[in-house]
Amino acid sequence: MGTSLGIRVQAVNKSFGRGEARTAVLKQTTFSAETGRLTMLVGPSGCGKTTLLSIIAGTLHADDGEIEVLGQRLDQMKSNAVAKFRAKNLGFIFQQFNLIPTLTAAENVSVPLVIQGHPYRYAEKKARDALAWVDLADHANFRPAKMSGGQLQRVAIARALVHDPQVILCDEPTSSLDSENGQQVMELLRKAAAQRDRMVLVVTHDNRTYRFADRMAEMEDGRILRVLDTQEEIRMHHPLGE
Repeated sequence: MGTSLGIRVQAVNKSFGRGEARTAVLKQTTFSAETGRLTMLVGPSGCGKTTLLSIIAGTLHADDGEIEVLGQRLDQMKSNAVAKFRAKNLGFIFQQFNLIPTLTAAENVSVPLVIQGHPYRYAEKKARDALAWVDLADHANFRPAKMSGGQLQRVAIARALVHDPQVILCDEPTSSLDSENGQQVMELLRKAAAQRDRMVLVVTHDNRTYRFADRMAEMEDGRILRVLDTQEEIRMHHPLGE
């Protein structure tokens, strides 16, 4: 299993508001991440982490700069092409799970495949396989109200993986979980990055998770300040995850 460049962001700027209220959130931001590795993007609240993640996902447009994902220049694509690319190649995991309460776990996980037009039987089988991968095969018919926070996040991971995307984008996936469930979630994400040769990018300020990173980019005031390329470097600068 080798690595290749999954994400490349070059000199990206993003501001919100107009006139005197205009605020620069990303300032000539340059960032990259490789497949086969779990990369963390860390920094204080308001530093631009989620804005950068949204631009990489193609759900937010940069003011200027280059955004390349899996060799495709998203900044040069039309909105409908970006949406199709995102549906096929990207999986998403959020802090609040974003599951549909009226659907079972298997039905929630099958949603990305149904949206792509796959037959329901195929989507359901793939969903159940994905739930088994996150050790929730016996919860396939449960609705979200009957599951714990840790179980809900594992369902969300299964949903993110069900269409076999090459890039998984995670926005604070452990911040609403206790330590044990957060560890289980991070172990699954690291396993997803390593065993499936895909790229996992985790935006977080949860220092309990730092030991799971293969690589870390530290962000402050709209810029990448430092990149730590190994777990040894991460431990050196963040001892005991602090």
